[in-house]
Amino acid sequence: MEKKLQRSVDFVMELPLSLRGISETEPFQLEKAVCSHGLFMMAPNYWDPLSKTLTRPLRLHDAPSSSSLIVSVSQRLSSLAVRVHGTHYLSPQQERALMGQVSRMLRFSEAEEKAVREFRSMPVDHQNRSFGGRVFRSPTLFEDMVKCILLCNCQWPRTLGMAQALCELQLELQNGSPRSVAVSGNPKVETDGFIPKTPAAKEIRRKGCDSSGVSTGGMFVKKKLEWEVDGNLPMDHLLESSSNMTLLPTDNGNSEELSLSADDSHLQVPNGKEYFNRTGNFPSPSELANLDESFLAKRCRLGYRAGYIIELARAIVEGKIQLGQLEELSKDASLSSYKQLEDQLKQIKGFGPFTRANVLMCLGYYHVIPTDTETIRHLKQVHSRKSTSQTILSDVKEIYGKYEPYQFLAYWSEIWDFYEKRFGKMNEMHPSDYKLITASNMRSASKNTRKRKIPC
Repeated sequence: MEKKLQRSVDFVMELPLSLRGISETEPFQLEKAVCSHGLFMMAPNYWDPLSKTLTRPLRLHDAPSSSSLIVSVSQRLSSLAVRVHGTHYLSPQQERALMGQVSRMLRFSEAEEKAVREFRSMPVDHQNRSFGGRVFRSPTLFEDMVKCILLCNCQWPRTLGMAQALCELQLELQNGSPRSVAVSGNPKVETDGFIPKTPAAKEIRRKGCDSSGVSTGGMFVKKKLEWEVDGNLPMDHLLESSSNMTLLPTDNGNSEELSLSADDSHLQVPNGKEYFNRTGNFPSPSELANLDESFLAKRCRLGYRAGYIIELARAIVEGKIQLGQLEELSKDASLSSYKQLEDQLKQIKGFGPFTRANVLMCLGYYHVIPTDTETIRHLKQVHSRKSTSQTILSDVKEIYGKYEPYQFLAYWSEIWDFYEKRFGKMNEMHPSDYKLITASNMRSASKNTRKRKIPC
């Protein structure tokens, strides 16, 4: 049974890991589950490497227009503590909604647990101990879909900037700021003072971003692009002082005082003045559907992606795309359901092979590897393959086919290990350093060279 802890103006739910069918032979580690894919670096997610806590806004109801509260997730010995900041009460419906979003991010489901166990039992040639087979994703499918669009045809720093800008815009839309009111038919755009000013290189608009099967984007591209945002993320520390008492419900229904131990100190709310006061939740479909395309493109530096995102949001609001049905169809992660889902995603403008493969990976399908320039870079540096856009699919099949149906997990275990050898452990990296993960900072890396120091 999930325990609920109440403390001051915060509401904490304790989630025993035993209830999620976590393998005892492969203990769950929050830092491995979160810091396992670039999605965890994208706003509004905030991973604190010191306290090993994930913090972000989550919606209180399934309804897309629902209000949000900041939620922190941390690990105890045999459970997760889910702290909801700024409230001392949640209705059962709100509890279920928040727990559902946390469970989705961490992939708590029977199908996902089965995939983790089976992959970890495989004799993988290159086993990365930092990668547990669990790939972090967003609390909603819509957020995953939009972020997969943001991965296409640009450098990683810009992807981070676009996600940050969307979350800042969401906060203004929620607060009714006059600068944010630019609906369809009223293309007036006011962007002065808007943060961040995401750098935008020249982009080649391609049908589906990746009609050749290999995207020009993903996390990395070959051309160097300077980062132009002033300074680091505006969050120098995560914790703030507060009292050290909590109320723990007992079996007889009464409450007893329990002192917070040093291990519980990381449950404090982040310094809102420095980060979450200017960063909202990720926008919902209803918040984006009525925006003017030129406004969104210029305001959040999205380029041609703005049109794809608005069209997707409108299709969801109008009921043409049923996200619930897509999620339900993916529960068994079977090959037949994969084909149905891929066929549906093909009908959505902007969802080429690379973007579709990433979305389907987020839905639990691991037999297809999203191939892009980063895949080519990886095969050249790690496997000494002279891969090109014409040979990449056959090269990937030859190298990772033996891991079916978990080819992506084997590939990602390798690539995540490469990143960590190059830049250090991702779970220990400060968020201000995420923008350093670029192709230009990886070119000199090889199997026989020492890790080059990257200036912060």
